[in-house]
Amino acid sequence: MPILSRPNQPDLHYVVDDYTDPWKNAPTIILQHGFGRSSEMWYRWVPHLARHYKVVRPDIRGLGQSSRSFDLSTGMSVEAFVQDLQDLIAAVDHRPVHYCGESLGGMLGVALAAQAPHLLRTLSLIAAPLRISQATQKTFACGMADWQTAIRTLGTQDWAHSVNGSLRFPADADRGMQNWYADMMGKTHVDSLAALAGVAATADIEGLLGKVQTSTLAIYPTGGSITGPDEEIVRTGIKNLRYVGLPSKYHAIQFLMAAECAKEVLHFSCQHDGFSAHE
Repeated sequence: MPILSRPNQPDLHYVVDDYTDPWKNAPTIILQHGFGRSSEMWYRWVPHLARHYKVVRPDIRGLGQSSRSFDLSTGMSVEAFVQDLQDLIAAVDHRPVHYCGESLGGMLGVALAAQAPHLLRTLSLIAAPLRISQATQKTFACGMADWQTAIRTLGTQDWAHSVNGSLRFPADADRGMQNWYADMMGKTHVDSLAALAGVAATADIEGLLGKVQTSTLAIYPTGGSITGPDEEIVRTGIKNLRYVGLPSKYHAIQFLMAAECAKEVLHFSCQHDGFSAHE
């Protein structure tokens, strides 16, 4: 269980999956999860990527198995998350990495690319919004005063169940899968998730799009209720971008359509590196 320890900063937990040929010194691909989730979420991606790339799956500070021993009122911020990513990249590889982030993880990827482009080989965005709209925040509030109140009142697991069925998954999605997903999110402490909601509610990356020079892949659900209004802005705002639309109106394409997403990211990364993903 690798842990990145730093003075005066929370420890960061990450998982490494590496089935590459050791003599090839394969590049690294970072898989960054989104709001309320953890490194566990990416397990469906690993078989597609880990034969060709060293896969590193970090937990955002305060989530998953990363430490929450810091001041949540000041230590949860986009700036802190981006610094965590820079520290992680320096720890796991001495070269630029491929970065793939889903939802909030994609928003952080844009911020990272704008601030530290020298650390990235490519950037892949999976259903990454520019901001969390007021309509989405109202849904996340579950009829209560706001998003944070709903999380604190329901608890992380019940809150996840409430919103997963409305925005992330179709109503008839496998019940076992929905329960597993909510259980994963339920492992996050309510204080951490509420603090993160406060950050996510105000984050806005639209102004950073023009600063992204990294070769970018953007994968979105074509009918996505969370990201629908943002897709065209992303397509025109990032200069060197390849867009892939997947036929879904649900946000969780990174999980529902894991194979399709992972294969697109794999081939995009391989194309950049100049080799084939086929054995």
